[in-house]
Amino acid sequence: MSDAKNDTRDGVRQFNVGYDDDGIRLDRWFKRHLPETSFTTVAKWARTGQLRVDGSRVTPGDRIKAGQTLRVPPPEPVIEDTPDAPRPKRERPPLSEEQIAYAREMVIHKDLQALVLNKPPGLATQGGTKTSEHVDGLLDALQYDAEGRPKLVHRLDKDTSGALLVARTSRAAAFFAKAFSGRTARKVYWALVVGVPSIDDGMVDLPIGKQPGTGGEKMHVDEENGQAARSRYRVVERAGNRCAWVELQPFTGRTHQLRVHMAAIGHPIVGDGKYGGAAAFLTGGVSRKMHLHSRRIRVDHPDGGSIDETADLPTHFAESLATLGFDIAKGDAMPFEEPKKGPPPKAVLKQRAKAHAKSMRKEHRGERRRRGSPD
Repeated sequence: MSDAKNDTRDGVRQFNVGYDDDGIRLDRWFKRHLPETSFTTVAKWARTGQLRVDGSRVTPGDRIKAGQTLRVPPPEPVIEDTPDAPRPKRERPPLSEEQIAYAREMVIHKDLQALVLNKPPGLATQGGTKTSEHVDGLLDALQYDAEGRPKLVHRLDKDTSGALLVARTSRAAAFFAKAFSGRTARKVYWALVVGVPSIDDGMVDLPIGKQPGTGGEKMHVDEENGQAARSRYRVVERAGNRCAWVELQPFTGRTHQLRVHMAAIGHPIVGDGKYGGAAAFLTGGVSRKMHLHSRRIRVDHPDGGSIDETADLPTHFAESLATLGFDIAKGDAMPFEEPKKGPPPKAVLKQRAKAHAKSMRKEHRGERRRRGSPD
């Protein structure tokens, strides 16, 4: 926390930067500790030299360190019913006993700095326009004896299940955020995919961007304007030529990356109609739900050592593995290793991606012709 010193005679306030705020931006400090102070006010104080850190002038984007002293001017008077008047924070509704129990059942790891949850499929990580049930809305149930509310540091798609890391302190949140942005956090996913990749251990290196006309709701391979994206896959087992159980490791963190990459090489994830169309659904007792699960997460711990947790499969995924005759022990037996040295089979994967895109265009043309034909 950041402790306030006694106010001076002219109303100027002084605060000591706490351990949990080490390394954050100055404007973020105000959001945490003086949320009634608008960014416009902070910027004005900085511009006029009234806001200082250890006696020096600063900007809102400067990062602060534990132990530094902030000189903050007295609060500005608020004129009621003006556009600049700060709005009161919206209170979160209290959670029911059922919601608290539901949230705590997800916890598979708990320490002073972090939680790891096993998120069920169908539960969004964060809220949206049409999303009222989500992990973020349940975090009050997971505060336990900590001073502050837990904080999300990464996310999983709504229909993707499995290991989700949550920070219990601001310091841990900053530490984990650096781990994810620096790609030192490692995540292993399991998926069922349609068909069997011709290469058992491959790296998909295809840039991803927002697909035009979808409002950013759908991504696609974009060689010209997309962001770099790399995903490794390894085949664990196969069911003839029908489908394969694969281990996936993302080495970048693009939206829907694994789903886009597997569809791009002609092997969409089972149950992913968004990227695989009708071909993504199997018959013969295999669930129509998404078969993508965050099986394992390994990340350095802010207090030393590491967190290394495995999340159990949801019921529909486990039943599908059993139906197809796959041995779940084989997945966990895969060595947790770095990708093989040398260039990825990029040419092969690009060729397959183009072939898949061509087949999808043909399918769409066929759908347009059928819609235009008379009954």
